[in-house]
Amino acid sequence: MASITARRNQEKIAESLYKDTHFAKQEVISLLEMYETLTKVKNDKMDRTKFRDILYNNFGLTEDILMDRVFRVFDEDNDGILNMKEWVVGLSKFLKGTKQEQMDYCFKVFDINGSGYISREGIHHMLKDCMVKSSTEEDAEENVKELVEIAMKKMDTDRDGRVSQTDFKAAVTLDGLLLEVFGKCLPGKEEVDKFSQKLSCN
Repeated sequence: MASITARRNQEKIAESLYKDTHFAKQEVISLLEMYETLTKVKNDKMDRTKFRDILYNNFGLTEDILMDRVFRVFDEDNDGILNMKEWVVGLSKFLKGTKQEQMDYCFKVFDINGSGYISREGIHHMLKDCMVKSSTEEDAEENVKELVEIAMKKMDTDRDGRVSQTDFKAAVTLDGLLLEVFGKCLPGKEEVDKFSQKLSCN
């Protein structure tokens, strides 16, 4: 009987959630089941470590700094744990978001200190973390500095020394490749398709 009750609860939660997402109701039910399976161990919570494993194993994200930022963007109430709603709504934008939603999402990921701007220091930090090291530490540092300058020229449209959300959207609208200019924080089509198959198999 408990499983029937659990199923009814999932359907009730799915009913309230799916209209705010790009998922069908059945996909939301599958995501809720997945959430429950993933959180059965370790205090029934989706914490940062567990979520980073999911990003790495399912979506090919590998950079520590960006995985931490993705977690923070998903974790809307900033309590260090993803609840069911944050899990489902976050994945909706991450996997199936509109261009606008994905621009907002990527900007928040790249806004390392939550100031509403992507700073020169933040860009340096992300590129240094994401870049494959050159033959020497000094060469790598020089390469990162050059990339920061190139990124600022392309993206800081009002030339105030930082990238605002308006700057970011304008640059990405002109050149879609700039969406993940500071590192991979969205899944590729192949990863999205594989994950979507998992949802339809559940």
